[in-house]
Amino acid sequence: MSTAIPLTLTFGGRFARELGELAVPWQAEEAPDPQLLVLNEPLATELGFDASWLRTPEGTRLLIGNQIPDGATPVAQAYAGHQFGGYSPLLGDGRALLLGEVADIHGQLRDIHLKGSGRTPFARAGDGLAVVGPMLREYIVSEAMHAMAIPTTRSLAVVATGRPVRRETMLPGAVLTRVASSHLRVGSFQFARVNGETDLLRRLADHAISRHYPDAALADKPYLAFFEAVIAAQASLVAQWMLVGFVHGVMNTDNMAISGETIDYGPCAFMDAFNPGAVYSSIDADGRYAYANQPVIAEWNLTRLAEALLPLFHEDQDQAVALAVESLGNFRALYSAAWSAGMKAKLGLRPDTHDDVASPLVDGVLGLLQAGQVDYTSFFRSLGSAARGTPETARSTFADPEAFDAWAAQWLALAPDADLMERVNPVYIPRNHLVEEALDTAIAGDLDPFNRLVDVLADPYTQRPGLERYAGPAPEDFGSYRTFCGT
Repeated sequence: MSTAIPLTLTFGGRFARELGELAVPWQAEEAPDPQLLVLNEPLATELGFDASWLRTPEGTRLLIGNQIPDGATPVAQAYAGHQFGGYSPLLGDGRALLLGEVADIHGQLRDIHLKGSGRTPFARAGDGLAVVGPMLREYIVSEAMHAMAIPTTRSLAVVATGRPVRRETMLPGAVLTRVASSHLRVGSFQFARVNGETDLLRRLADHAISRHYPDAALADKPYLAFFEAVIAAQASLVAQWMLVGFVHGVMNTDNMAISGETIDYGPCAFMDAFNPGAVYSSIDADGRYAYANQPVIAEWNLTRLAEALLPLFHEDQDQAVALAVESLGNFRALYSAAWSAGMKAKLGLRPDTHDDVASPLVDGVLGLLQAGQVDYTSFFRSLGSAARGTPETARSTFADPEAFDAWAAQWLALAPDADLMERVNPVYIPRNHLVEEALDTAIAGDLDPFNRLVDVLADPYTQRPGLERYAGPAPEDFGSYRTFCGT
């Protein structure tokens, strides 16, 4: 059943129309008792929705795909992918649907996407459903990332379906309404490469260029320029993850967005104590996607994208490979430059501080944090006060403060900019213990802690009185932390 939205907002089906080989028309499962749990009203307004209408029963049904907007063509997207290094030729949206695209108030095309909307032809053995906890987790973390200006998919709403879902126990079902500049993935290109002629691969690349990197169309080698633009976007993105201590947890090629946005917040977490080997995913037994491995995995994933795009680089495979290798060679330099610039800012150093000066300071302080198991976020925030002449808080985090004193003397000699540091070092991140608290109470029917946490995280760089519990590390009895995909 279709519905007219009480605004000039128009849904489109460009992906479904242009890339039918990657789109299976499908409908969301009917929810027995949909109840809106959370609505992102600023995002709704940005997209051109009437937020008050979305809160009506009809609007809530639209948010889960049970009421189809005029012009929308709901489809499950097909893609392949490497999952934990193993290749799967057919993955696809097993529990998700692309409802359609809308142009936001800035004229940018945005996907409206459903997660947990029911089984699709790609569901394999899964039930196609999602539960309240993981969907609210994605809402919290994705909106926190947006507030920190890190490219990300957004969360428009979470709707409880009224359907119990079996996991280890019976849990309340939910659908997340997700917004992205697109849902094109490295895995989309892997699928096109093995399941179609070069024409499909070219049309997919043209679609991606048009939506994300239009300047590439003007280059002498547009598809190589497109690939290089994706490399640059991912180098920047992963550096930003690393700078705030974010661990994605499941960097499969089907979870790397061509747009350079963070996508698929499953077993993700932010580090408390600094640990390069930090792993929070219950399914990452070997630490493939550990914190320190993320740049390496990004480069590996981009190599898989290069393999898929080879026919578009040059008709001669040897020459195509040579071009791909040359372009891939830029990733490490781009990542290192982004990481270095970010760490200089975190330490309040001038952008033109020579790397021979900055790098030993960065390596030195990270070594101190690792040895002392010091909270990553709290420490860097406390350095702002140290730069203003009150180092007691930063110093007190170390069992051996003399090592910190020696490092700080070298750092302070460079006259760090405390104001700059407080613009880039967040006070508030989605602390794992607070996220779990918010999810537990929400599942039990109390959304107040969830809403409070979301409000705090919306302004991560401004320290506010009365919010001390949101700025501190987990209590000692919180223990080791593991997250789960929710499937």
